[in-house]
Amino acid sequence: MNFGRHGKKDEKPVDVVTRVSELEQICEGDKETYEALLQTMFLDPRKIDAPIKDAADNAKKFEKEKNPARARIWYDIAGGLAIYQGNAKKVTEYFGESQRISKMQYPILKNTEKAVTKAQEYYKKYLKD
Repeated sequence: MNFGRHGKKDEKPVDVVTRVSELEQICEGDKETYEALLQTMFLDPRKIDAPIKDAADNAKKFEKEKNPARARIWYDIAGGLAIYQGNAKKVTEYFGESQRISKMQYPILKNTEKAVTKAQEYYKKYLKD
């Protein structure tokens, strides 16, 4: 049924425009690194009120209290802040702990150094203090 709409013979199809995000541009076609960062990094970590040490302490506290869901969230926050600080060792530590208690897979653990380097490029280019 047309419901009163009549297609015109000379109508042209609409072009679909794909907008590439800033993070995608920095990852330059490296889909694995892009997806790893998309899952873990904060686009503006300056808006996170908790310092990295507090986030890690909260994660450990909730883990001791047998609350793995909240522990995972705090490990993820600590890991995201470690990405911002450029600390690949801490990124591996925090997301490794999160993966251990949640059984979720964190692709960033496959190539942490490369992901942190790309994240640093993003932060230098797009976060102006």
